[in-house]
Amino acid sequence: MGGNGAGIDAVLRGAVERGEVPGVAAVAGNRSGTLYEGAFGRRGLDRPDPMTPDTVAWIASMTKAITTVAALQQVEAGRLELDAPIGETVPALASPQVLEGFDADGAPRLRPARRLVTLRHLITHTAGFSYDIWNADIGRHMERHGLPGVITCRRAALDTPLVADPGERWEYGIGIDWAGLAVEAVTGQRLEEALRERVLGPLGMGDTAFRIGEAQRARLASMHARGPDGQLSAIPFEVPQDPEFHMGGGGLYGTAPDYLRFCRMVLNGGTLDGARILSPETVAEMGRNQIGALAVGKLVTALPNSSNDAEFFPGMAKRWSLGFMVNEEDAPGGGRSAGSLAWAGLANTYYWIDPKRDLAGVIVTQILPFADPKALGLLDAFERAVYAAS
Repeated sequence: MGGNGAGIDAVLRGAVERGEVPGVAAVAGNRSGTLYEGAFGRRGLDRPDPMTPDTVAWIASMTKAITTVAALQQVEAGRLELDAPIGETVPALASPQVLEGFDADGAPRLRPARRLVTLRHLITHTAGFSYDIWNADIGRHMERHGLPGVITCRRAALDTPLVADPGERWEYGIGIDWAGLAVEAVTGQRLEEALRERVLGPLGMGDTAFRIGEAQRARLASMHARGPDGQLSAIPFEVPQDPEFHMGGGGLYGTAPDYLRFCRMVLNGGTLDGARILSPETVAEMGRNQIGALAVGKLVTALPNSSNDAEFFPGMAKRWSLGFMVNEEDAPGGGRSAGSLAWAGLANTYYWIDPKRDLAGVIVTQILPFADPKALGLLDAFERAVYAAS
């Protein structure tokens, strides 16, 4: 973006100077390479280290698209099928139960699901799985049975019922954690090893992993919480480093430049710098609506310390592809095109991939709860500045 990067710098620097975020790293690029890279502020309010573009952060649900790619590689290899019952590969999913409510004494009312779960259901969030962050019934069920939260990376965290029959509605949840276990089942590798060998390594994403290496820890950002008074404070937070299962739905740490390489692979139809990750045909499907008339709905919080209510582009139709949210109209105000692909991470990390304009952007902060209004405002301003400079 040459000299036009100054406008992007101003957006990021301004958010730090106003105290809206402690620090921010952001990058933008296209099929050919990186167009912008910048960072402002500090890695933590509890320390003096400056934020740098290669600052390491918990990218949380930005992990989902990477795990989805690993699953689709196994579909291409013939080891998994999108529409076969996934219980054939992961026996724990062979007889799914649906939570219909609770008895007068608080006992969950369960019934067998009306159809079987497939890999396509898992990676499009139509299997019926949910998260306690946005579904109070699942939270109540977990409490009743003493189940741990998914961020503990304990295997028991996945033993929750469905809240809808497979294929009935879009419900954001732990489906891609299960898809990660399916990848493990057919490769004989732990998910970290499978991702490193098949996705992260070939893409040159050397700072992205479930385990924080020594070199990465030296550049790790602190986590922050925004209190009810709007003030930010650094808090202790770390995803378990010796987990019972690798959380394919949200366990990765990484950097903005690493994630841009992943986005550029998508823009390039499955290849980057000579490494072929997926076929062009599979990547084309990753750009298409895979949920029919179902819609990506508003995430209404059940745990306000973890997430605010969250919805991108309220009022606009959003679908889900194999891996991404797809906006079906142009973003208002000069941002991403219709047909762009996007998602986010719980600690207010965001990305989008715009095949029509050949642009992708990644912006990283470390703030809870999710959908922080200041962070969303910064995402919007960054996005507009990227398009204005391109």
